[in-house]
Amino acid sequence: MNQLTRQLNVLGLELAPLTPTIGAEVHGVDLARPLDAQTQAALRQALLDWKVIFFRDQDITTEQHLAFARAFGELEAHPFAPHKPGYPEVLAITHDDKSRGRENTWHSDVTWRLEPSLGSVLRAVEVPPVGGDTLFADMYAAYEGLSDEIKAEIDGRTAVHDFTHFRRGLRKKGASEAEIEAFDKAYPRPEHPVVRTHPETGRKALYVNAAFTLSIVGLDQDRSDELLRHLYAQAAIPEYQCRFRWEPNSIAFWDNRASQHYAASDYFPAVRRMERVTIVGDRPV
Repeated sequence: MNQLTRQLNVLGLELAPLTPTIGAEVHGVDLARPLDAQTQAALRQALLDWKVIFFRDQDITTEQHLAFARAFGELEAHPFAPHKPGYPEVLAITHDDKSRGRENTWHSDVTWRLEPSLGSVLRAVEVPPVGGDTLFADMYAAYEGLSDEIKAEIDGRTAVHDFTHFRRGLRKKGASEAEIEAFDKAYPRPEHPVVRTHPETGRKALYVNAAFTLSIVGLDQDRSDELLRHLYAQAAIPEYQCRFRWEPNSIAFWDNRASQHYAASDYFPAVRRMERVTIVGDRPV
């Protein structure tokens, strides 16, 4: 029994891993109630150890959802995606017979920010009868599984990130070029390390993703594209993954610094309604 398991047991909580390296369900905690310091510390350690933790049967209000996320840091509002009316920090993600799921690309949230998020807390409001699972990938393992030659090539390099598909969406919605230019100035393309060092664990994680990374600085475009394709593909290796099947009132809390995720879009035309709260992070190093 490791230290975290003992700590959880003392608090009356139970940890049930989904795989050997990533993903674990936490049982015995009521997220409708404020977290005491010991429980908060144990959950944070569980997040660091397992990269994503899950909770079942959490019938909580929006205010309680926000309060849980705030226990781990300041919250951010997404500048492009729709939010829940009256709650700018709550991202509303709804798909139905008029809107097919679009989150089916491996990614880490908002890496187009200068300071990408620490983590995200996603709550299932309405789920399809089958399908709509979310997959998570361990990006420590993704880095560690690379060949020595690839590690040497990417060591110390940075990559450019951008909100390209959000920009396309803004244009489709009728945003003017002046408005797009204002967003570009507010969110300039950052350069982040291809391999970041986690600020809390000190471990190295692969930190490029197919949704938001454009190119590796200092490489010609052909080599950058070839290398990025190889690095993106690491998230799709099953041994690095866990898969979570949603139920109403299920919650996932993942560490964007050490994982990527992919929402399977296999449930059309059924309804899938989720609400996400995102915790502000720091600048990757």
